[in-house]
Amino acid sequence: MDRFHLYWKRVVNVLEPAGDWVALLPIRLLMAYEFGSAGLRKKEASDTWWGDVPSWFENSLENFPFPISLFSPSFNWFMVTWLEILGAIALVLGLFTRFWAFSLIIVTWVAILGVHWPDSYSSLAELWKGYSVSDNGFGNYRIPLLFLVMILPLVFHGAGKLSLDHLLAKRFK
Repeated sequence: MDRFHLYWKRVVNVLEPAGDWVALLPIRLLMAYEFGSAGLRKKEASDTWWGDVPSWFENSLENFPFPISLFSPSFNWFMVTWLEILGAIALVLGLFTRFWAFSLIIVTWVAILGVHWPDSYSSLAELWKGYSVSDNGFGNYRIPLLFLVMILPLVFHGAGKLSLDHLLAKRFK
């Protein structure tokens, strides 16, 4: 048993320092891809700088939480498009990661409430049916909720050592 414990300790001593460098990189890259592609799809759907707001987006604005609901649909469309695109670039670089991750959490939370949450439900069992990928009248908040949970480590831990944040912190310490 003691031999196994020593072996395990060696493995952990190798993994922990490596984890400081690479553990958060896959999360950053995956979230950058997902948010970046969503932002680019919104940008491509827009013919003007402010963007032509799709009718589904305008219709879901009434479900947006305060104070987001106070802004016009075109302003919200513009903001979410550029938050997703710029946030994706920042996540790839690991630049100001906590700020961008927190901003993307807000975008995701608004998307869950405004677009993916069910219009109505009468029980937790019915609400649970919305934890799905396709909307069959019960919402479809599964993927955005997973994104929200995946971004949380970036808010609390930062980008990790393989990032511009780490280089800047060392440079200006």
